[in-house]
Amino acid sequence: MASSSSQPVYRATTTAPVNIAVIKYWGKRDVTLNLPTNSSLSVTLSQRSLRTLTTASCSANYPTADTLSLNGKPQDIQSSKRTLACLSNLRALRQAIEDADSSLSKLSALPLRIVSENNFPTAAGLASSAAGFAALVRAVANLYQLPQSPRDLSRIARQGSGSACRSLMGGYVAWRTGELADGSDSLAEEVAPASHWPEMRALVLVVSAEKKDVPSTEGMQTTVETSSLFATRAQAVVPERMTAIEEAIQNRDFPRFAEITMRDSNTFHATCLDSWPPIFYMNDVSRAAVRLVHDINRAVGRTVCAYTFDAGPNAVIYYEEKDSALVAGTVKAILGADTEGWDGPFNESVANVTAPGVALDQVDSRILNVLKDGVSRVILTGVGEGPISVKEHLVTETGEAIIH
Repeated sequence: MASSSSQPVYRATTTAPVNIAVIKYWGKRDVTLNLPTNSSLSVTLSQRSLRTLTTASCSANYPTADTLSLNGKPQDIQSSKRTLACLSNLRALRQAIEDADSSLSKLSALPLRIVSENNFPTAAGLASSAAGFAALVRAVANLYQLPQSPRDLSRIARQGSGSACRSLMGGYVAWRTGELADGSDSLAEEVAPASHWPEMRALVLVVSAEKKDVPSTEGMQTTVETSSLFATRAQAVVPERMTAIEEAIQNRDFPRFAEITMRDSNTFHATCLDSWPPIFYMNDVSRAAVRLVHDINRAVGRTVCAYTFDAGPNAVIYYEEKDSALVAGTVKAILGADTEGWDGPFNESVANVTAPGVALDQVDSRILNVLKDGVSRVILTGVGEGPISVKEHLVTETGEAIIH
């Protein structure tokens, strides 16, 4: 708690991670509650590379309406039903605590000032809404000193952005679809902590940092309504894959993990293509990345890497630390060492790599220039932890927003 000239300013700040699904969430059985048509599973990525930083503050000095700023730009919080739903749920939990203990400050009655920053492009297929809503929910929960667990809070974050529920935990996280109409059993669960399989790495090929043509919410509803493949994927394919990939994670079986991951990415995008009108999230550069992964695996003689694509063109390539030179080293040789990102976090394994791990004559020559010309930057990362409370506030002690 800080103090202004007249009334105290209460603050709490957290970071939250991006997660990249290996079994995709696509389609809602209840749009208002953000209830999914199928379960999903993701890898939480390290905040050394990708993270949202959010400060939640409240004070009687603030204007009566809640405010939210993202990357220095005011957001129209009153028109965002998803944001309002999260804040309403969190306020209700705080008010219940205040009602039970009259000595507590009435924070639930104070207007909120929330300031948030991403260190990666927003709305470009890099799971920005997942990290954003996870950070918002966690920061406000910390501000209100709520006792609820990340699992409990995942029900709230889910209402902001479905995949945000998975960013409230680290490691390998499942979002269970649930069966109840009120959504109370649709929540996130940690399948394994990051420490269970810490060798997992991810290389993000940023194909486009532009805002995607079809937002995820719009795209998934089009798929639900028009794709004949969608129901089969949700009802028959995904349940089997969830069981199989959880076993692969428990056994740290990378080849099995990789095949399931790639097949699920393919079937997800197949349902998008089967939508009417068809939805194209991948482009020529994305498809070149798919070919590269298969070429590397074939050249090595074993499965050392796997691709996955969310609702955007950016490729996320999973591999184990021991195979960094084979996988990331080959990509580095194709793109060039001067491509932005090779000197960032997790660069230790490829910093001194000067030759491709796989000879480039074993890679389809048609894709080399497509990748070199089409990838704007890379992000080296790995499996990481859930939200972290920090003291790096984005609101001053007197309540002013700090814009970097």
